[in-house]
Order: sequence, then structure tokens, then C-alpha cells
Amino acid sequence: MPTIQNTVVIDAPPEAVYAIARDVERFPEFMPDVQRITIVEASEDGARQVVEWVGLIPMFKLTVRWTEEDHWDDEERTCRFRQVKGDFTEYGGLWRFDAEGAGTRFASEVSYELDIPTVGPLIKGVVRKIMSDNVDRLQAAIKRRVEGEAGGA
Repeated sequence: MPTIQNTVVIDAPPEAVYAIARDVERFPEFMPDVQRITIVEASEDGARQVVEWVGLIPMFKLTVRWTEEDHWDDEERTCRFRQVKGDFTEYGGLWRFDAEGAGTRFASEVSYELDIPTVGPLIKGVVRKIMSDNVDRLQAAIKRRVEGEAGGA
């Protein structure tokens, strides 16, 4: 199963970055390829959430839907997630938010399998590039959001 690993350093404290990342329902406000995110279930303390995602893959004019279970660890500043149903054959990963100097190292690891029947196996490299670009865009969007809020404070 393909795995995408990426890291970005954000000029803001880990608590601020983690707070923005936890507010997943606001992602569509600053991530154009995300149409909708809805928390459909949450534990009383919010550590476990079931979240419905609707995203776009413009290159294929494809809407991708999945529901994932997220486990947030406020002490470790991590989120472990896995698809429980949806368009991916398999999908899961880990976000980690660690202090680095005065900022935050946001590390993302996503493993996925997405079969697009009309596209075929020859396009798996293109799908990997799209998934990698999506991880990059997500991290860049969170970075812009956090650094913009920190700069405006």
C-alpha cells in the first residue's frame, strides 16, 4: 500500500497548530479541494471522532467520499486516523505536532489504496502524485491559517 510522508515547519507554537488541525470542520474554509467535513460522532471528551469527508480530485473530475475514525491525543499532540467506510480501498495515518525551536514540526503519514476503475492500473503513479500533492496542500493550508492568525494577533 502506498504511503506518503511529509513534514512542514510552522512558525507558531504546537498548541496553536494542533488547535487549528483539530478544528476539521473548518478545513473547507481554507482548503479548496475539500467540499465538506462533518463530525458525525464524538466521544464526550472529543478524543475520538467519526468524521465524514467529501473531497475533489479535479484532474479526474471525481468526488471522493469517506468516513474516518480519528483518535486525538492532546498530551502527545497526535491524531491517528483510519477510514471506516468510503471510496478508498484502505486509508489511514498519523499526524504529529512536535515543538521545533519556537515553531512546530507537523509530520504527516498517510497510507492509502484508491482504485479508480475507469482509470486503470497505469495511472497509479498519477494517483500517488495527487495524494502527495493533497498532503502538501493540507499542510500548507494549515501553515497559512496558523501563521496568518498568529500574525494578526
